[in-house]
Amino acid sequence: MNRKLLAALALILVIGGAIVWAVLRSERGNDLFQGYVEGYYVYAAPETGGRIENLTVDSGSQVKAGQFLFRIEGSMELAQRDQAAALVQQTQSQLANLQASLQRPEEIAILQAQERQAQAQLTLSTTDLDRQKTLYERGISAKATYDQAKATNDRDKAALEAVQRQIQAGRITARTAEIGAAEAAVKAAQANLDQAETRLAKLKVYAPADAQVQDVYFRTGEVANAGQPVLSLLPPGNRRIRFYVPEPRLSTIALGEVVGVTCDNCRQGLTAAITFISHDAEFTPPVIFSLEERAKLVFRVEATPIGDYVLPVGQPVSVIPPEKRS
Repeated sequence: MNRKLLAALALILVIGGAIVWAVLRSERGNDLFQGYVEGYYVYAAPETGGRIENLTVDSGSQVKAGQFLFRIEGSMELAQRDQAAALVQQTQSQLANLQASLQRPEEIAILQAQERQAQAQLTLSTTDLDRQKTLYERGISAKATYDQAKATNDRDKAALEAVQRQIQAGRITARTAEIGAAEAAVKAAQANLDQAETRLAKLKVYAPADAQVQDVYFRTGEVANAGQPVLSLLPPGNRRIRFYVPEPRLSTIALGEVVGVTCDNCRQGLTAAITFISHDAEFTPPVIFSLEERAKLVFRVEATPIGDYVLPVGQPVSVIPPEKRS
């Protein structure tokens, strides 16, 4: 009988301990806030729609900031760039032609030789004119001879002046207005080229930050519209702990406070800092408010993980309030 009594007492103690443990565990569970890991994705999308080519990453790939991700086929943009480059060369050549002399250096050299010849002819006729003037004044030569020498000298002066004017005209560039118009055409062509190169460059998409590729929505050969995401990226700093706080306990938390984070098979000591508390309730009962119904209101709260731990997006977690961490 003593053995049966001892066994009964032992059974009662075990059952009682289990009940106490379950009650304590239930009370502690009620103190925790339930939530999950949320990720704010960065979507990589082309600014111009088209067929995808040269996709360099896949789901799960780790990328660095500035790393090339994919490119949109751009044969038309390439042709437009080449056309704009050719127009720049054309307008630059036209401007250089207007800025250059009207006569080529070889033509100027011929005119200069003619100038020297006319100068020599003028010197000779000037000497003859002086001699005929002296003879005429002495009465040795007739006036007709003097007049002929003077006419020859005037002719040579005019011939020299004509050659000199041709040289000056050959060295004159185009008019200022024409050169200004040509310079404006060069600037417009260069701006058109810059735009074409910009459009061509935007066909390539690069990673905006260090991140992990979460999903690939389009593959090589498929067509994506402008602004339509091709990849979703998740930078390490874009993970948040999202949990919900009942209305009666909303006043127990505040921005900047540190909360504990636990989950299945997670290491101990995980923490996060509260960075967001919603101003609006996530659930409103379709009945008149009462003290009982008010408890059904929950508010969304988000916290940024502290430390280098990384939990998968969607991982269920329990959040330990600041007053319960100790």
